[in-house]
This record gives sequence, structure tokens and C-alpha cells, in this order.
Amino acid sequence: MSLASEQSLESAYVMGTFARKPVELVRGSGMAVFDDEGREYLDFIGGIGAVSLGHCHPAVTAALSLQAEKLVHVSNYYYVEHRGEVARLLSGLLNQTVAEADKAPWKTFFANSGAEANECAIKLARLHARKRAAARVQAQGAGSDAVHAAEEAAPRLVVTLEGSFHGRTLATLAATAQPAKQEAFQPLPDGFVAVPPNDVAALEALFEAQGDQVCAVMVECVQGESGVHPCTSEFLQAARRLTAERGALLMCDEIQCGIYRCGTYPFGFQHFGILPDVVTIAKGVASGMPTGMCVARAQVADAFAPGDHGSTFGGSCLAVAAAEVTLRTLAEEGIAARVEDTGAYLRERLATLPGVVEVRGLGLMVAADLAPEAPAAPDGVARGLDAGVLLNATGPHTLRFLPPLVCARRHVDSLMEKLVGLL
Repeated sequence: MSLASEQSLESAYVMGTFARKPVELVRGSGMAVFDDEGREYLDFIGGIGAVSLGHCHPAVTAALSLQAEKLVHVSNYYYVEHRGEVARLLSGLLNQTVAEADKAPWKTFFANSGAEANECAIKLARLHARKRAAARVQAQGAGSDAVHAAEEAAPRLVVTLEGSFHGRTLATLAATAQPAKQEAFQPLPDGFVAVPPNDVAALEALFEAQGDQVCAVMVECVQGESGVHPCTSEFLQAARRLTAERGALLMCDEIQCGIYRCGTYPFGFQHFGILPDVVTIAKGVASGMPTGMCVARAQVADAFAPGDHGSTFGGSCLAVAAAEVTLRTLAEEGIAARVEDTGAYLRERLATLPGVVEVRGLGLMVAADLAPEAPAAPDGVARGLDAGVLLNATGPHTLRFLPPLVCARRHVDSLMEKLVGLL
């Protein structure tokens, strides 16, 4: 179907929640995608960081085809192939920087998206606090009334960071400390409070005033939607210390910065010398197949009992088949080292461009801020289509780069040739 036909149909029948670019993409391979007229584009947004192995990686397409021929969906009432294997792989990746003597299993809840994974994490944090409070009272020999009172008084407050992004459901939007995104949807669920990122004093002051009410701190170690802003090791280590002191959970939203996106390690938090209690995952974990995971250390995960949470499609046959082959291929092809090298090269080259005043990021999660007198970032994105490159702007002066993790130096060189005429 042509672009004009698709635009006509979507205008009539699809909700207008996205300002789509005037291009219809119909196929892809590696770093390239092609439109309905056969024109090629170099992809430096990668499905918003989801297409980790590049478009139509042979291992992924083969795994999906084989699984689709065998079984597509049966629901979570039954065991299926690949789900346990993926959970075990994730547990190993999360333990990669943990001393051998301290390694312990992590347990996974399978969802369909990052927002659902974060919803699960929020529920788990509150339930964990509730059960922890009840257990303390029961250990003292208290009766059922006292146990119930302890459960009702358990901490419920989730601390997030200003500028964060955790999803668009009502609860994850409440956790997303960006008033402009929240205003139209008030009233939002309560029980959330935000502090400035990298402000240790502000976080300590919050815990001093409200620490007994805090059940969790939820952070993106590298904030993506606000323009790729890394947290500092000092701040994240303070969050780990304060939560541990109060018996609260530290939850890392790794939906954008995880699965080797930052290079070197599988997850962003592993760059900062911390070990969280809960990690949420989505985007690149299944090479573009819709899936998400909330993974928790076993002693935290065991707060959930059958019926406490669920999902019709979470951990579906197709999703877990894609996730398993994605995780295995990322490890086998040595992607982490490539991401580290190519990401450093991308940041180095961007910093030399006229009009670029700051470059930030880790690995292949990169942003470039443009000078006020330079063309606006959204204008650069629009002109990028004419130049044959897919770009993304997170604000009027910020370009964000989340290419597939198979991106190489030659792709960066091609990007630079195109950017010179755009900025």
C-alpha cells in the first residue's frame, strides 16, 4: 500500500496520538530500512532503542518463524518453551558484576511493555512493604488486628526523579515527574514524590522527612526521554544506601538503558557500582517484539503470590522465543565491546559538528544539544528524511541517537556526512 493510501486510512481510523513523519517503512535489514518506494534510510533511532540486533536479524526471524509454526499463544495457565530459559538468562546477566559468593537467583514477571513492567514493579514494592510490616508484627506474637493495622500503615511512597519517564499508564505517568505530560490527565494516582536527579542532599532530606513512608526509589540510571542524562555514581550509591537503611527497595528502570545499550555490561546500573532490588526491562530485549519484564531478587519477588498480578499475553510464545535468541545472539556476537567502541566514536564525531554544544551518553545511548542559533532539532529530524537518515529529537535543541546495537563506525561515518548538511 502506498504512503498516500496509508495516510488516508490512518487519518480516518487511527487515533492521532503520534505526529507521524511522512514516510511509510515497509522492510529493513541491519541498520537500513526502506520505504514504499524503495528508498533507503540509515536508522539511528532503532524503533526507539528496541531493534537491538538490527532489522530482520536472521536468527530472530528464524526463531519467530519456527515458533509461529508450532504454537503462538496459550496463556499463562500453562508452561511454554523459552520462558524459563529467558528468565535464567536474565538472572545471569543481572548477576554479571556480583561477586561469585553473593550471586543469587532473580525472578521474572513477563509483561508486554516497559510501562507494564514498571506497573508491576510499583505493585511489587508496595506489596513487599506491606508483607514486611506484617511479618515484623507477627514475629512479636501480635494478633490479626495488629497485623492488619501494620499492613495498613506500611510505607507506600515511591520516590522518582524529576525529568524521569516511566510510561503512559496512569500509575507510570504519575511516576513520570514531567508536569507537562501529566497535566491533561489529572487526577493521577497518588503515592509518588520526585527529587532532582544527582542531588544527594535533596534525596537525603526527603528520607529524613519521609523515610518511614518510602517503599521504593525508582530511577533510570540514564534518563532517556528527557535527553539522555546519566545519573552520577555518587547519587545512585546514596539511593542504594538510603533505601537499604529504611528497608525500602531500589528499583532501576532499565527499559531504555538496559540490554547492552550502554555498552560494556548488560545493564546500565552495572556502570555505577550498585545492585538494585528490582529491574524493569523492555525495548531491546526481544529485537522489536513487544515484551517487557519486571525482574526482582528472589526474596523480593516472593512477595507475589498467585493472583497478585497477571497478564494475558505477557511471556507469550512468540515474545519469549524472540527474547531468548536475542539475548543469546547479543552474547555470542560480542555486542557489548562493539557498543562501547562505536558509542565512543559516535560521541567523538558529534562533538566536532558545527552547532553542537554538548554531547552526552553511554554506549549507543547518546544525545547532542544544539546551539540556540542552530536549526531546531525537530527541523533537523525532518530534513534527515530527505537525506536518508532516521533521527529523533527529544526537545527543541536536542537530538537523540539510539541506533541498533549492530551499528559500526562506518555507519557513524555515513551519519556524519548527512548531518553536516542538516545542522
